[in-house]
Amino acid sequence: MKTMPKTTSEERLRWIKPILDRETSIKAMVKVCPFSERTLKYWLARYHNHGLEGLEDKSRRPKTNPKETPIRIKEKIIGLRKKRKVCALKLKWYLEEEGITIHPRTIGKIIKREGLTRKYRTKKIRYKYVRVPLKKGELVEIDIKYVPDKIEGRRYYQFTAIDCSSRWRYLQVFEEESSYSATKFLRELISVADFKIEAVKTDNGPCFTNRYTGYLKSSDPQNPKLHAFDILCNNLGIEHYLIDPGKPQQNAYVERSHRTDQEKFYNENTFKSFEDLRAKLREWNTVYNNTKHCSLNGKTPNQALRLGVQNVCT
Repeated sequence: MKTMPKTTSEERLRWIKPILDRETSIKAMVKVCPFSERTLKYWLARYHNHGLEGLEDKSRRPKTNPKETPIRIKEKIIGLRKKRKVCALKLKWYLEEEGITIHPRTIGKIIKREGLTRKYRTKKIRYKYVRVPLKKGELVEIDIKYVPDKIEGRRYYQFTAIDCSSRWRYLQVFEEESSYSATKFLRELISVADFKIEAVKTDNGPCFTNRYTGYLKSSDPQNPKLHAFDILCNNLGIEHYLIDPGKPQQNAYVERSHRTDQEKFYNENTFKSFEDLRAKLREWNTVYNNTKHCSLNGKTPNQALRLGVQNVCT
């Protein structure tokens, strides 16, 4: 009983086997098979040189490409990616500073081929939001991040403020997470910012509000005692907005900046003391404010403040 060929190489061997066994000639086989004499000769030569594997389909991908990115530029891209760990668009801007023009999608293909891209379990769903452009100081998000590791046996807290328009940030570390630290941080923020702060947005932590923790405990719930942070905002003429409970995505800018802090600052540094942490955090804050941002179309937060550039994310 004859069996049918299961692969392409077996099918091709079936046509050239009578020729190999000298049962027929190539010219006679061409008369009964659907392939040309040139094809049969090519298969015979491949079979003699490589055996059955030589009859398998080969890639038709060109071995060379006249428009291929030069190796020196590829190595430059890979080196920048490993050093700075930024996206393809930011790599494009860094290369333009060195006189190299290349499309960000090409950069993305190069770093993906090298296995330098982030791997997600599922495809991210991107929602398109329409955001009203903000002026600098019109809205500033404030939040607290725990310093990951204890220093000399103590826990410290990073207070972060980010301007929603220019992405300019101010960071400071405190020894305690309290309303006193929050009010002190706001005063420092106002003194160092070269723009007027019109409104701030925070979560519902006890450092910023007693709306969900102190109102019900008040002797007069209808006229509860104001939180120290709210009193300071009222005195300074600053609106204080609160996000919905359990909705940190409403503080998206400051939460995203905290991820950058973790990946590029805390994961790459160790701290000997509280003073050492403060000094390194001050340097990191300067680096962040001088880093190009995709949301600012290649501008840094400091440049956005000077030029009055608004965020371009919509």
